[in-house]
Amino acid sequence: MSTPSHNYSAIVIGAGSTGSAVAHDLTLRGFAVTVVERGEIASGTTGRNHCLLHSGGRYCVKDQESAIECIEENMILRKIMPDALELNGGLFVAITDSDMDYKPLFLEGCEACNIPHKELTADEALKLEPNLNPEVKAAVWVPDGVFEPMRLCLSFLATAKSHGAVVRPFTEVKGLLMEGGRVTGVHVWDRIENKEFDIHADVVINAAGPWAEAIAEMAGIDVPVVPTPGVMVSMTGRHNQRVINRLNKSSDGDIVVPQRETSIIGTSSWKVEDADYIEIPEDHVRLMYERGAEMLPVLKSVSPRGIFTVARPLIGSRGEAEGRELSRTFKCFDHADEGVEGFVTISGGKTTTSRAMAETTVDVVCKKFGLEIPCTTRDTVLLSYRAFYTL
Repeated sequence: MSTPSHNYSAIVIGAGSTGSAVAHDLTLRGFAVTVVERGEIASGTTGRNHCLLHSGGRYCVKDQESAIECIEENMILRKIMPDALELNGGLFVAITDSDMDYKPLFLEGCEACNIPHKELTADEALKLEPNLNPEVKAAVWVPDGVFEPMRLCLSFLATAKSHGAVVRPFTEVKGLLMEGGRVTGVHVWDRIENKEFDIHADVVINAAGPWAEAIAEMAGIDVPVVPTPGVMVSMTGRHNQRVINRLNKSSDGDIVVPQRETSIIGTSSWKVEDADYIEIPEDHVRLMYERGAEMLPVLKSVSPRGIFTVARPLIGSRGEAEGRELSRTFKCFDHADEGVEGFVTISGGKTTTSRAMAETTVDVVCKKFGLEIPCTTRDTVLLSYRAFYTL
């Protein structure tokens, strides 16, 4: 594949799903790219979520913008990332009369957002998932799936490396290099070699997730990222083959995601000030057990394998809506609008929408340099995650 000929360079801060996808898109459009990540690849939010490849069903009633983004990107990822996904589908299950009352709204939302769906009887649902609550009243199938976080990021990064990208894990940004009102690079600490040094570039993209606010502050910029954690409980054993969602408005403990040989119950939602220091509330953990068992009673007799949390990087303003009231869509900030050139932040969104987030971000970057280079990531099949280690 030929790439555009120009001499621009870019630094991407963060090697989660968003930063990895941004690096991939930048290299396809001809940029020389360096990715810096303070930990291991996918060691932040991407590596500690419930691994759901969203169909958009969870948002199709109340947040249709996010739902449409999810189903569109779900279908694209199926084409371009065959090695990192399990396309097992999902069920939204009705257990109570309240769930049944919600069902018409859900079906209308699926139609409005173009989410493929199929209504199932209770018997049909139990035939597909025998461990479902026998009191299940109905279910709706949607094209949910599961991703493996590390493999997802490595697939983007392997393809980026094949086009010349340099990926530096365990390299923490300690400051932004500034010349006048322009960001010209980053000052980093190599945590393996215990060395500090500068990396220069024409543009720096801040894709640090819930840590994006701290990075932006290094340039005197305030970005409205609200770290919003959620508790998840990984249960021993795979007790459902498909993603099981509660057929009702989004709430705590309303999903069980099969991930390899575990079943992950998720999730709660609250705000924190520091994404690095999150205490896990015991009542949230208990609620995961209770709500998960309402859908899959077998979970009552299963021991947990792990309890974890991570902050979502949601877009919002302090003092306004919080938690589940914040949209799951994303936003790209060109900080030239605030008087700082050479610096762009991308935040919000979902792992499912990382490719779209990257497309939007790189469109902004190209515009800054007067470049008209089309995005080709919708159709570029990614290399296997395994290639990351051989390139």
